[in-house]
Amino acid sequence: MTRGHILLRPITWLMVLALAMVLAVQAGTASAVPDGETFTLTVLHNNDGESDLLASEGEGGAALFKGLVDARRAAATNSILVSSGDNFLAGPEWEAGIDAGVFYDAIVLEALGYDAISLGNHDFDFGPDILNDFIDSYTNPPTYVSANVDLSPVPALDAQDIVPSTVVSVNGESVGIIGAITPVLATISSPDPVIIQQDVAGLVQAQIDALTGQGVEIIVLISHLQGIDEDIELASQLTDIDIMVAGGGDELLANETTPLLSTDAAEDIFGPYPLIATDANQNEVPVVTTTGSYGYLGELTVEFNDAGVATSWMGEPIRVVAADGITPDANIETNVITPLEAALEAFGNEVVATSEVDLNGVRADVRTKETNQGNLIADAFLWEASQAASGLGLDAPQVAFANGGGIRNDSVIPAGDITQLDTFDMLPFLNFVTVVEDVPPAQFKEILENAVSRVEFTDGRFAQIAGMSLVYDPNGTGMEIDVETGDVLQAGSRVMSAILDDGTAVIQAGQVVPGAAPVTIVLVDFLARGGDQYPVRDLDFTLVGPTYQQALANYLTAPAANGGLGGI
Repeated sequence: MTRGHILLRPITWLMVLALAMVLAVQAGTASAVPDGETFTLTVLHNNDGESDLLASEGEGGAALFKGLVDARRAAATNSILVSSGDNFLAGPEWEAGIDAGVFYDAIVLEALGYDAISLGNHDFDFGPDILNDFIDSYTNPPTYVSANVDLSPVPALDAQDIVPSTVVSVNGESVGIIGAITPVLATISSPDPVIIQQDVAGLVQAQIDALTGQGVEIIVLISHLQGIDEDIELASQLTDIDIMVAGGGDELLANETTPLLSTDAAEDIFGPYPLIATDANQNEVPVVTTTGSYGYLGELTVEFNDAGVATSWMGEPIRVVAADGITPDANIETNVITPLEAALEAFGNEVVATSEVDLNGVRADVRTKETNQGNLIADAFLWEASQAASGLGLDAPQVAFANGGGIRNDSVIPAGDITQLDTFDMLPFLNFVTVVEDVPPAQFKEILENAVSRVEFTDGRFAQIAGMSLVYDPNGTGMEIDVETGDVLQAGSRVMSAILDDGTAVIQAGQVVPGAAPVTIVLVDFLARGGDQYPVRDLDFTLVGPTYQQALANYLTAPAANGGLGGI
């Protein structure tokens, strides 16, 4: 029988306390709530920690976050702690851990003691093998959940504690936790050969049905679908779902009286905490998320009746601020924060160049228009590939692309010293400079059309370019590519002209120039493998050696006689 939610009424913390005092649970059954009584569950949650482990001016950071989690768990009679994914990210913090032979993020996650963690897109950025190594590094690994991944092509990862759903006993009451990941994972990360199943709603519903069939009445979905609107849409396709915890969108949900971080303001609030979705049976479902980076701990308290039906809820995100009386965790301070700060200080002291102008790496800019930092990075790719081409027997590269989604500092770097730390902030991923020879002109136009196809959505595929000039019309038709097959569903008509730096026209008046020669291009291997839907397809490609961060550092420091910038 399909469960329903009854008409909601607000609850107060005094009611929660009173309910907790009279709670009586009986172990050994899926629902341990006696007839006529209620069960109150507190869901503590975060998402998108993304290796942002250090506090900034007394706000955020893993040590303070752990202190807050410990305090809130102690205050809650019945609680679970979950993460909706992206708990590590390439960057200087990650690189410092690699240099030290340790996964600092894993130390933090294990110390926090999550009841379940959803897989996120950044968990696959280094490929399945590194994700497996990361999980192997735990002493007592948490349970990872994802209902729409098939890990069987990677046996070692398939053998890890990664399941579609799990059941947690909370004072005798069974709580089912299901995971899900974005179906477009293959276009924004590097999961290959892991199979990402597309029917998210069907697979999640199958897990709900299996859990409720076992008598589990409280069902929580923790997902990483890249935006809370995706979760709200998913809710409309589900039944018997009680709570949804979203990840990947970094939306700030807060109420009128919620204290915010100093970096947030009222105008940044996406909506109230929680948002309310409607399931397939028109029942209300609370949906929550946080902005990530260990800046907030979400706390949602839900009251259930003896039939496992949610009857009311309340909560808000709690900011992670030392001045609010949070005690940082000593273990994380000693084993993570102290060595990490020392490593980043060393990176920050290593000056690799000096800039006479500010460098614009703001996310909204590098994904929508040409910027000087984007030009610098694309120039570095073209220079690095040009240095290596002859030794590898490759044609001289003519054009380089740097996708805006791979540029991550989201800031303007002021004129002055550029440090090694800055280069990691700009280009943190394990992407390698890659050459694709002899791209046919028609396919070259498709690559360009893809690069500008979603500029209005601030999409990461937008290209910063070196070696050519490009003119496009944002009012033209954006190319559409099938996520699964890579087939072009809608040809683009935005690219007007593409002229190589030597004056050769490849595209004019929106059309490939008759008789145009193939073009040899440079990009990162993520794009060459189809990331951001770049239509490289079956063309052969060659990795020239350095990561894209190393290429930038090399270009900045190489003598001008060798084509580099000589530190200027």
